Amino acid sequence: QVQLIESGGGLVQPGGSLRLTCVASGRSFNMYVFGWFRQAPGKEREFVAGINWSGGRTEYADSVAGRFTVSRDNAKYTVFLQTISLKPEDSAVYYCARGRYGVNHILRQESEYVDWGQGTQVTVSS
Repeated sequence: QVQLIESGGGLVQPGGSLRLTCVASGRSFNMYVFGWFRQAPGKEREFVAGINWSGGRTEYADSVAGRFTVSRDNAKYTVFLQTISLKPEDSAVYYCARGRYGVNHILRQESEYVDWGQGTQVTVSS
């Protein structure tokens, strides 16, 4: 069974940055789309960013476009989410998710992702 382990969250001031990392176990890492989602208290989990097999295509939620960058290192079974210009409204638990084997479309619905990490907390506050 695959494991997705996120790290890199923490407390940061508004305008700051964090780099989130998701390391995956298992096989055929490069045959999966990966997504980042987040969930703030009292809110539904929402799509943040997604990346296709090669990393050549990415998609972002409007709220983070231009500030967040998703990337992957297929040799290291790792997906990254670089965040800059963080705002208090970015505070949430951030989750890494793996899509379905053999599907190379970046989809934004939670139901399209099969495996999830435990999440890492990001808090943006002065």
